[in-house]
Amino acid sequence: MGKTSNTSLDTVVTDFILLGLSHPLRLRILLFLLFFIIYILTQLGNLLILLTVWADPKLHTRPMYILLGVLSFLDMWLSSVIVPRIILNFTPASKRLPFGGCVAQLYFFHFLGSTQCFLYTLMAYDRYLAICQPLRYPTLMNGRLCTILVAGAWVAGSVHGSIQATLTFRLPYCGPNQVDYFFCDIPAVLRLACADTTVNELVTFVDIGVVAASCFMLILLSYANIVHAILQIHTADGRCRAFSTCGSHLTVVTVYYVPCIFIYLRAGSKSPLDGAVAVFYTVVTPLLNPLIYTLRNQEVKSALKRLASGRGAGSENK
Repeated sequence: MGKTSNTSLDTVVTDFILLGLSHPLRLRILLFLLFFIIYILTQLGNLLILLTVWADPKLHTRPMYILLGVLSFLDMWLSSVIVPRIILNFTPASKRLPFGGCVAQLYFFHFLGSTQCFLYTLMAYDRYLAICQPLRYPTLMNGRLCTILVAGAWVAGSVHGSIQATLTFRLPYCGPNQVDYFFCDIPAVLRLACADTTVNELVTFVDIGVVAASCFMLILLSYANIVHAILQIHTADGRCRAFSTCGSHLTVVTVYYVPCIFIYLRAGSKSPLDGAVAVFYTVVTPLLNPLIYTLRNQEVKSALKRLASGRGAGSENK
């Protein structure tokens, strides 16, 4: 039991204990090293993409790469909200998290995660316009509009995070304080509430599950139109480049959305698979983004080579 203070006749929880990922004790050191390496690679990979987009004049004025830079920034922070706490659970250090720390973790996770959800939808829309409306693309998606859309995604994500954190922690917590999860997330925390959580589960279902599923369907619809347009391209090289650009995005989107929908469309249920599934969109996706976008995007690879050699885009054209 955590630290408590008495208010009237009730016991009020003032901290939580994160039980973390279930694992055999003999694998503790190996898992510690694995998640530590994943965290370092995630930060370095996303930082490299962020610096490349910012430093290369060919990239930082184009909507596709502005969105990619924002995605890398989000991945760095999302990983920092979750992974260090996972790593800490593989050490002898205390697993206690102050009540305010749990509130902050839940808020920032849903703020950053929902912003990323909206951003993936914007990236699909951007690719749809670039491939299906190439002549009108500079007018329909310019730098100013892209900035407005990104700002809207951040605002919507912040509102979403505030709603979820407020609804979750307005409930009384007066009993057990052991969170059977590796971070403070809504389904795991709600199980500890000393009140009816039906409204919270309904809001979670609609605000997260349905919204995520809707965004995923919009992305799939965009890519259905994109595939149709790609098949109309007469040159094999053109089709290959288009499929390569869109394939990388669709791979990341699938790894992110499918586990997310699995968790939040069944928020009231509890499965031993939930923790393993959640690792995909909290740990694996931020690691994969820089790898996929770098290895499968020729322009990003060229910009990285220019950055490594100290040449700007302008010098390459001389």
